[in-house]
Amino acid sequence: MDQLLQWISTYGYFAIFGLLVLGIVGLPVPDETMLVLCGYLISRSRLHPVYAFVAAFTGSASGISVSYLIGRSAGGRVIHRYGRYLHLTQKRMDRVHEWFRHVGHWSLTIGYFVPGIRHVTAIVAGTSELEYRPFALYAYTGAALWVTTFLSLGYYLGDKWMPVFRAIHRNLTIVTVSAAAVFCVWLLVRRLRRKR
Repeated sequence: MDQLLQWISTYGYFAIFGLLVLGIVGLPVPDETMLVLCGYLISRSRLHPVYAFVAAFTGSASGISVSYLIGRSAGGRVIHRYGRYLHLTQKRMDRVHEWFRHVGHWSLTIGYFVPGIRHVTAIVAGTSELEYRPFALYAYTGAALWVTTFLSLGYYLGDKWMPVFRAIHRNLTIVTVSAAAVFCVWLLVRRLRRKR
């Protein structure tokens, strides 16, 4: 926390932008914590709300765009070379692409709010060759909603932001882990039924 505060105090809006780019790409940056801290600093008039939002939004949008480009440029080659070891055939990738085309793009919006998911959805979208226009529409909308939500939390909670945010983050983590466990069990049951 002190390190984040020092970075923001020293480098201001450039720190917000840069840290969010790195965090969305997948480096261990506490994205939500930083946004809530920024909201708190806005409430204390230490950051300008418009500049903070612009820095946070452009950082988030840039980070998820980098992930999308990584998936778009390198994902196909990786799948072609190593996909057979992960049972990722071209037929399955075509299914993923169709899923993204019809409903999966919503995961780009909602995924921002689920720890660990936002780092993956853009790469999967790029690898499945989702067109840039729907990617940008849903991913950048998600970025705007995500940034607004956590900046607002910090702003309105004021001095109470840290304990409340910790509780929210803990519950989100529990829900994410539980959902992942249920999904893994579902995949296992499905595979066993197919073998039978």
